[in-house]
Amino acid sequence: MRVDFYQLSRDPVEAAIPLIARATRQAGERLLVVSGDEAALERIDRALWERLPEAFLAHGRAGQPHEARQPILLSARPEAANGARFLALADGIWRDEAGTFARVFLLFGEAELEGARACWRMLGKREDVERRFWKQEGGKWREGP
Repeated sequence: MRVDFYQLSRDPVEAAIPLIARATRQAGERLLVVSGDEAALERIDRALWERLPEAFLAHGRAGQPHEARQPILLSARPEAANGARFLALADGIWRDEAGTFARVFLLFGEAELEGARACWRMLGKREDVERRFWKQEGGKWREGP
């Protein structure tokens, strides 16, 4: 399993998720986006339609008709009704169910920084996990040390 830690310092989560979703779709994968914050899911929903209009990031909400067919599914729970192997934890909170996905994106801001650090240390003890850290520099995402 690969876990990518994205520290949001300049842009909100709804700016980062469409970029991750586009890359996921280009890789031929499906994505599950999870957040316990309904307002954040609403912002992400809009951003997936509006931020990268040339990419056409078709998506839906868990519990709605045709959820299994959605290439990108938004949910409050880490249950991949769409068969996604990629998971974006948009609220910065690690969930144990994330371990069942091939790739996880943990997006966190200043408020979730300590939790992300604890998660980094916890996952560092596992031999089956590859960790990467990304930060925003000059408007672009750069892999950090």
